[in-house]
Order: sequence, then structure tokens, then C-alpha cells
Amino acid sequence: MKIYITLFFLLILGIHAGTSNKTPVNPCTKTTSATLMMFDEFCDTCGCSGNGGSMGFGTGLNNNFIGLRYIAQRYQSRDGIFANSPWIDEHFNTLQLWTQIPLGERFIINAVLPYQFHSREFADNTEQSINGIGDATILGFYQILKQTPDSIISIKPQHTLQLGGGIKMPTGKFDEANLEGSVNPSFQLGTGSWDYLLAANYGITHRNWGLSVMANYTIKSKNDKEYRFGNQFNYALNTYKTYYFGTNFALTPQLGVGGEYFDKNEAYGLEVADTGGNAFFGKLGVEVNFKQYALGVSTMLPIAQDLNNGKVEVKNRFSVYLNINI
Repeated sequence: MKIYITLFFLLILGIHAGTSNKTPVNPCTKTTSATLMMFDEFCDTCGCSGNGGSMGFGTGLNNNFIGLRYIAQRYQSRDGIFANSPWIDEHFNTLQLWTQIPLGERFIINAVLPYQFHSREFADNTEQSINGIGDATILGFYQILKQTPDSIISIKPQHTLQLGGGIKMPTGKFDEANLEGSVNPSFQLGTGSWDYLLAANYGITHRNWGLSVMANYTIKSKNDKEYRFGNQFNYALNTYKTYYFGTNFALTPQLGVGGEYFDKNEAYGLEVADTGGNAFFGKLGVEVNFKQYALGVSTMLPIAQDLNNGKVEVKNRFSVYLNINI
């Protein structure tokens, strides 16, 4: 089943890639992909969703693209259930193939297919690593409000509002053995479950200034091992300003904040101790646009957090992507 899901997902990406000859001659005369980094690295505390976002959703409120994105996340988790158990370092790495596909004037499809390669080092200097395809995600959005083509030079502010939903498919492997030892049950390639998402994106631009707000909620189901990761709520606010240098080159520094909230996990219908929690981040990034290409880099640092009853700590997140605007 997972093979067929993956092939279907790649078919969607292939259809979109075949439309790349429609690239605008001068993409810097319209809204750039400056909002791309708004929705970057919002992943499960488990990191196993690896789509960022939950966060790969709503990327670029007014752009269509196909590209690659790398996300690095560093955590520290207790190697055991006791308060004095030693800390271990965990590294979640994700390489995503992602795209945004227009369907007519108002509908947009976002799709993300991640490849995960995670590692962690225990207190006794032993290491564990896992790698493979993660959970693929497809989201559909309807644009209630849509910016006009001349929004960059418009005297009045331009608004964009998107509402949508989608599914996260269990294409990544869930391994019960990875639940043992560490208090972090998130060291997985995937959740092993079909999960469902609701999302909303709002953006406002005025000349070369912009502000974006997003929120999404993930409803998670139990997998075939009777384990269910907690439902998840993500939110973020991002501000940016685009500087234009000629007709083909633009630079967009960005500043934002974002947060995550996780319900407790369940095993066989019972709550799992030391799971769930919340985190709040500050974010800094920059995107460079040249013709139809967009190169972006961003970092996220925790401002406040309480994850897994304080037994899991996120240290930092980093993202870099290269997209081709369509």
C-alpha cells in the first residue's frame, strides 16, 4: 500500500513539473515567494512527520513552485524515565520534495514527500540511526481572498485568505522498538497512521512590505500498533520586506514567531506519561529571488518550551530550500 501511495504522490509532482514552461518572464513584478519561509519547520515534536511542516503548508500565499527543502532539528532527551537520567543528543534531518499546484483560479494543492535520516547518541556513546521515506502530505486550499496581479505597486493594501484541509499518509515506517529506552517516542520515520489536517493562511502586502499569519490543526489517529500521537496545533506570524534590484533580482529578509501545542500520546487507549507539551519560537530568515528561482535560509530558536514534561528539549532548527517558481 505504501508503495502505491508514494507512486501516486510522485505522479502528482510529475504532472506539475510538466507545466514549468509557464514561468513568468519577470517574476519580480508580482508577489515574490517571500512568504515561503513562513511555514517552514513546524514538525511534530516527534519530528516523524517531517513535513514541516506540518509546516510545509500554505507555502507562498501567491506562488506556485516545485523544489527541495532540507530541515535540520536538534533535540536533547532523557535517556531513561528518571529525573536524573542522562541527556542524549538527537538529530532529526529531513529532505523534502515539495510543490504547490494551482487548480483553476481559486484552488491550490500543496504536497510534501519527505526523506528522513535521524540519529541519536546515548550516554554510553552508542549510536542509533534510522533513514527512509517519511509521511507524505497533501493539502488543498481554497482562496477566499486573492491578490490582484499588480499587488506590488498597488496603492491599497492587498489581502489573501486561504482555507483548506488535507491528509498525512502513513508512508513512513513506525517502529515500536524506538519507543523503548528514551522518553522521546518521536524517533520515528513516520507515525504509522492516517492523520487529517485543517489549515488557514492569511497575508497582507502593501508595496514591498508584508505580513503573514498561519494556523493548522492535525487530528491524528492510532496506527496498527495501537499507538496514537497527540493532536497538534501550530501557529505563526511572519513579517518581511522585499528589496528589488533590477527586474530579475529581489532580496527578502524576514522576522517572525511561531508556536506548537501537542496533546498527550496514547497507547492502547491510555495516555502515555511524559508526552505532549508546547513550544514557542523566534525565527529569522532571508530569501533571494533570481528570475524564477528562490533560495531561502532560516533558523528557529526556542523562546519558551515545555515538551514531554520537560524531558525533551528542542535546541534549534535550521532550513534551506531551493524552489523554481512556476
